[in-house]
Amino acid sequence: MNRDEAEGKKESVAGRVKEAAGVLIGDEDLESEGASERAKGDLRQKKGQFRHTLGEAIEDFGKNLKK
Repeated sequence: MNRDEAEGKKESVAGRVKEAAGVLIGDEDLESEGASERAKGDLRQKKGQFRHTLGEAIEDFGKNLKK
């Protein structure tokens, strides 16, 4: 897991908590802020997963070139 994956996960969880708190107390602004933060975290996590996969592919390509 790289930094973007970890930070994205953390941001996503924080957003979910805010979103749920907003629903519970009836605060639409907090709910909206949480949903936005969750979406941003999910996107950052996907970016990290892509970078991780790309890095593995480059490593595999390099290993194949040495053969």
